[in-house]
Amino acid sequence: MYSSFKRLFNSLSKTREAIRVVLKDVLSKRISSADINELEFLLLGADIGVKTTDDIIQWLKNHKGKNWLRRSLETYLLTILESIPITQQTEENARTVYLIVGVNGTGKTTSAAKLGYYLKKKDQSVMLIGADTYRAAAIEQLEKWSNLAGLKLICNREGGDPSSVVYDGLVAAKARNFQCAIIDTAGRLHTYKNLMFEVEKMYRVIQTKFPEFILHTYLTLDANLGQNSLIQAREFNKHVPLNGIILTKMDGTAKGGIVFPIYREMKIPVTFIGLGEDLDDFIEFNPQQYVKSIVGSNNEDE
Repeated sequence: MYSSFKRLFNSLSKTREAIRVVLKDVLSKRISSADINELEFLLLGADIGVKTTDDIIQWLKNHKGKNWLRRSLETYLLTILESIPITQQTEENARTVYLIVGVNGTGKTTSAAKLGYYLKKKDQSVMLIGADTYRAAAIEQLEKWSNLAGLKLICNREGGDPSSVVYDGLVAAKARNFQCAIIDTAGRLHTYKNLMFEVEKMYRVIQTKFPEFILHTYLTLDANLGQNSLIQAREFNKHVPLNGIILTKMDGTAKGGIVFPIYREMKIPVTFIGLGEDLDDFIEFNPQQYVKSIVGSNNEDE
């Protein structure tokens, strides 16, 4: 199996190649306005965002022909990502609740299971709580994943009250001394207002009824959806404080650049990346590896 860095590196090949071609021209002092226009088009198409795209282009213009350009560009991009600290995932001897929110289709249920499997491999005892009671398919999907991951699952059949499921699940997690509880929530109700009401209600239940648990709220975002992902982050963050982003579907076709506008506008760190469909296709977000995967590495350009 590839290392997590190698797999991330491969998933960002399109963005990296666009930058590599222009860097080569910059270093040979052959950069043209056509090169700049092409790079701008490719960076915006990779969802890196207008501000970061403008900064990269200005950087290239100002540092034309300088051999340390690649390292300097890496350092600059890294400062954006390191400006927002990632919340510690687990704390020794502390119970933790992970509330997983997001719209349907962003990989919410699979991310809940993958996070559980990730924590289990770190010797954490984990309970999954299926609070998406509006979709029978969500319950069936979570049952399948919990069996594959070997995780305990608490859920009700379709139609139950999500906050009641959360309450019952956390009572059980507390009674059985589980260290981590991961809650899969609904991603679509018949109105947007109802969805956010349910998310807020679950958040309040956890905060008020289970103060002994540390609460992390993670939003799942599809890496391919670009500005739509940014809109989703804005909306959910209005209703519940988001501690982190799980960026899903970084499988080689993803653009992946949405990380930068999320950091610059939302000030929310990416905590995990989903790289594929298997339980192990789930890695902690590493800013250094991410930036190196975008800028690339080539001895003649160092």
